[in-house]
Amino acid sequence: MNADFQLGRSAKGARIVVAMSGGVDSSVVAALAVQTGAEVIGVTLQLYDHGTVPQRAGSCCAGQDIYDARTVADRLGIAHHVFDYESRFREGVIDRFADEYVRGRTPIPCVSCNQGVKFTDLLGFAREMGADCLATGHYVRRVAGPHGAELHRADDPARDQSYFLFATTRDQLDYLRFPLGDMPKPAVREAARALGLLVADKPDSQDICFVPNGDYASIVKKVRPEAGEPGAIVDLEGREIGRHRGLIHFTVGQRRGLEIGGQPEPLYVVRIEPETRRVVAGPKAALAVRGARLSGINWLGEDQCDDLTVKVRSMAKPAPARFADGAVHFETPEYGVAPGQAAVLYQGDRVLGGGWIEETFAAELSPA
Repeated sequence: MNADFQLGRSAKGARIVVAMSGGVDSSVVAALAVQTGAEVIGVTLQLYDHGTVPQRAGSCCAGQDIYDARTVADRLGIAHHVFDYESRFREGVIDRFADEYVRGRTPIPCVSCNQGVKFTDLLGFAREMGADCLATGHYVRRVAGPHGAELHRADDPARDQSYFLFATTRDQLDYLRFPLGDMPKPAVREAARALGLLVADKPDSQDICFVPNGDYASIVKKVRPEAGEPGAIVDLEGREIGRHRGLIHFTVGQRRGLEIGGQPEPLYVVRIEPETRRVVAGPKAALAVRGARLSGINWLGEDQCDDLTVKVRSMAKPAPARFADGAVHFETPEYGVAPGQAAVLYQGDRVLGGGWIEETFAAELSPA
């Protein structure tokens, strides 16, 4: 099994830096890099204290994962470096994650992590080392286009991670390589077994690596205690219909957890008002939006294109839309779109860019 790292020259004498998280994906990338004949250097970032944040199956970038990455590097015969980025990760990802919840928004820490310590700091290290590229285990495809490198969805839609990489800049994309974009996950695990890598059957990491047991509320409350203060649940007219035990337990579009009975139809979280600690609940029709204004827009396309689709959640089905004046406009109403999420624009399989949702525009719908 071989992968094309698109080095632009003979691999002999070339140098590849591989971001190694300790999982099967990045381990196989390192092995593929070694097969090219280039000099390979593995780099692992310790992003949080595994004694403070309990580690579990599906975590990454701490404790056991660092040991696994080093063990794989030893087996492959490559140099391996570990850098302590706990402070940078806490400030740039964990604190931001908590602050977004305090503001009543829905954060996506994986994008923040890729924007910061992974693609900014790691890429800087790779360039300092004189590497020809930085390779990662992300499931996306880098395609050489007529105007330079393009970012495309992975061949395996179940593994595609392009939503989380919308903020990748053109300069970064020129330097990055994603060897697994054309491979299904079973083939990656089989390659790891054939190479005798101990991580071949290691569980996949979860989207939010630093949240033990999926209990994000406890992390937010620890960092920002005020987010756990109780408040009122109100209807669309502002009438109190219940109480809640902290905004950190709710996101827009959520149905479970409201625990309000006696209503004529199911209620959903329509809006969160952090200033008054109110959760606004209403019927599903109240969640319908016709568009959203974006901030922090990163554009990878050559111009404003037609035939666009947009994803407002990583697992959402792409929705037909148009992009104009810093906002996306859906062809048909979308539901559960929340400030803090990312809106990622595609043309076919290509990522054209995206941005952070700042506000949504309600659709005028009668109750379903």
